[in-house]
Amino acid sequence: MGQQQLLLIVLGVIIVGIAVVVGINVFTASASQSNRDAVIADLTNIASMAQQFYRKPAALGGGNNTFTGWTVPASLSQTANMGAAVVPTVAAQSVTLVGVGNEKGNDGATAVKVTMVVGPSAITSTTINN
Repeated sequence: MGQQQLLLIVLGVIIVGIAVVVGINVFTASASQSNRDAVIADLTNIASMAQQFYRKPAALGGGNNTFTGWTVPASLSQTANMGAAVVPTVAAQSVTLVGVGNEKGNDGATAVKVTMVVGPSAITSTTINN
């Protein structure tokens, strides 16, 4: 009877251990996907501000149909979802935004990275690099 109880305890510990490992893996995958979504949402918000600048007349502090002169607002340059400040590349008719998240990506080594290209009337592309 003692050996059977010991065997059941060992089997129970193994099953609980496997469940804990699976739970940690699911949580990690969920955290990185959540961080990707949050960085995309932050960059979309910044992109809409760039488009507002593009459409606004120069007399009102806008770009008058150009992105030239636009900068990322200081309060949105780095949010709680990002491990580094947004890096904008501003051209006359497009803005490229690069946001780096604070969670590890699919490879488990480098952080989530999202690149978004903003045009005058639409976000032309969003690339998730990890």
